[in-house]
Amino acid sequence: MKLESIRDMAKLRGLQTSRRAKADLIKSIQRHEGNFDCYATAYAGVCDQNGCLWREDCFAAAKARE
Repeated sequence: MKLESIRDMAKLRGLQTSRRAKADLIKSIQRHEGNFDCYATAYAGVCDQNGCLWREDCFAAAKARE
């Protein structure tokens, strides 16, 4: 998902968006929704959150951090 779309989602939830990285914004949205703030932590492609909006992005971000 593009950063601008993520910023829009965060703004709709009343979250601060300026000068924040994509991963930080996503984790803030996850916390705001009452979910685990686990974005980019799906090491080895393992994640039990099958319905997560960020799932595909998360796997790519986690792999890039290895």
